[in-house]
Amino acid sequence: MFLNDYMNITELARILRITPQELRDYLPQMGFDIGQKAIKVDKPTAKKIISAWPAFSRKLARQEREKKQEEAVAAEMSGEKKVINIPQLVTVRELSELSGVSVKNILAELMKNGIFTSLNEKIDFDTAAVIGEDLGLDVHLDDALQGDLVNADSRIKDVISGQKENDLCSRAPIIVVMGHVDHGKTKLLDSIRTTNVVAGEAGGITQQIGAYQVTRHDRLLTFIDTPGHEAFTAMRNRGAKVADIAILVVAADDGVKPQTVEAYRIIEAAKVPFIVAINKIDKPEANIEKVKQELANQLNITPEDWGGKVVCVPVSAKDGTGIDDLLDVLLLTADLNEENLRANPNMDAIGTVVESNVDKSAGVVATILIQNGTLHVGDNLVCNNMCYGKARNLKNYKGELVDSAGPSMPIKIIGLKIAPEVGDIIEVGDGIKTKIRKMKASVLRSQITQSCVEESDNSEDSINLLIKSDTLGSGEAIESSFSKIDTHGVKIRIINRGLGNITEGDITKAEANNAQLIGFNVTISPQAQELARESKVQLKIYKIIYELINDLKAQIQELVKPEIKRVDLGRLKVLAIFRTEKKSQIIGGKVLEGRVEHNSFAEIKREGEIIDEGKIGAIKIGKEEVTTAGADAECGMSYEGRPIIKEGDILCIYQEEKIYKKVS
Repeated sequence: MFLNDYMNITELARILRITPQELRDYLPQMGFDIGQKAIKVDKPTAKKIISAWPAFSRKLARQEREKKQEEAVAAEMSGEKKVINIPQLVTVRELSELSGVSVKNILAELMKNGIFTSLNEKIDFDTAAVIGEDLGLDVHLDDALQGDLVNADSRIKDVISGQKENDLCSRAPIIVVMGHVDHGKTKLLDSIRTTNVVAGEAGGITQQIGAYQVTRHDRLLTFIDTPGHEAFTAMRNRGAKVADIAILVVAADDGVKPQTVEAYRIIEAAKVPFIVAINKIDKPEANIEKVKQELANQLNITPEDWGGKVVCVPVSAKDGTGIDDLLDVLLLTADLNEENLRANPNMDAIGTVVESNVDKSAGVVATILIQNGTLHVGDNLVCNNMCYGKARNLKNYKGELVDSAGPSMPIKIIGLKIAPEVGDIIEVGDGIKTKIRKMKASVLRSQITQSCVEESDNSEDSINLLIKSDTLGSGEAIESSFSKIDTHGVKIRIINRGLGNITEGDITKAEANNAQLIGFNVTISPQAQELARESKVQLKIYKIIYELINDLKAQIQELVKPEIKRVDLGRLKVLAIFRTEKKSQIIGGKVLEGRVEHNSFAEIKREGEIIDEGKIGAIKIGKEEVTTAGADAECGMSYEGRPIIKEGDILCIYQEEKIYKKVS
């Protein structure tokens, strides 16, 4: 990249992905004595700048975070918060416009909370309220802006409330575990499962799906093993309140951390009862009382042994200490909320998707949590009144084939034709069938992603995209550029945006969603390239962003539907009918005004009313064939359409002009 003995400042800035002026401003802070008017630097200095940049950029990011935190604290202390009203679901872009906070800052706040989304995807009110607090906003829900949102939790509650009291029976509580990264959530789940096996369950358990059940005092408890806040938020985005009880995990040696706070806010917003598991008590530096103090001071959580209502259970996921106590507290919490833990096992099943993927050998695989009724092998399944296929096989959390699954049971379904999204409601029933494209067995079956928030669109006037970029900034820049394109009604949907080189998994996802795969400053493995050829996924890698944008604009231009404008030409009075056939007539008439043209359209007017319309074919004046007959001319012509024209009818002649809008 280094030419001759010097490098232009603009070239160096491009390598570092900043503007030349920013580079000139930063260089003195980095220890390089280069003036504001410099246009070149020598090769050795340029190499040193490039080498020092990663550490300096991390320092800048840290300073930005600290500045933001200080601003948030100052705003909170002053008590001044901007009040905004939003609907239940709002896109990041809309939230930015309503609040005045930049899209970049909103996305950064979401990522800090473990929520990865794009500027055109929607977040729910609870999430917006949580991040709004950190951004100095007072976010209110405006019922007038709700629209026709279908709330999944309400749907399931309606189903259960419609049952007779005598038909309802108790079901196992469904428990979700949340907390700060590295505080031992996964280890705790593993410890609960392992302890249960040791306590007497026959055989070893290999966890096959993202949920499992354990037994304590002859009672079942269901645990959801979710990938952090993102899946939980995805469920809440659809109004799916899956968990009955939450466990907030806090490390005894680390205390309350930022994600602890956010996890608690999410639990609080979901309005589910919770307990605190103080983990890692086996560590020498563990301080249980200090953790309780932080919970009280920072989250206003008062432990039960301090006179409050929240039970805090000390545990060690590493050596199993306190696990039985934790399970006992969960059972007690379930007993206190037993009125909410009832279902009718003797009806058709309904449940919520907790995992969904496409497997190379098995096709579409989904894990759902049955919330009412019983699911049987062979049942037809629907989502949003669309037929999603049949439950060909059912597997429990051990990977064993089973014939049925009742309330609170997590079950893996094999046999669906369409992949649902996390948080979707699946029911037994007959829905509207849709055609699924057949593919080779070596290639994953096609899926149509159904979502209350944003749907994968397979219509002719839409483009689905999956983007892989070298950095998050590149991805945001690409998406920002897309948002500035005037698409004239063509839908652009980003199915997914990720970092790093293109893999077979990306090809799979693009194929499953009928999406094009775009790479920016990344490479593709030979295996992924081969899979792309086999599955005919449209794939292109770019290094210059404007080339990517130009290609997309060209695609959009091809899909833009023209505006059809009617241009009135003239009127003709029918004087004679020469021949009538099944779908046409030969007629004669006089042009009263304007003109009649070959291949023009004609409305038939009789007694002042339009009764039908068709098309004008060949036109003759005398024996000569012409393309146009002007005012006062008498002519014969062919008419294509229903043969209902009579003498005395008036034909209103017009053309349709197509006006194409230019994509800019």
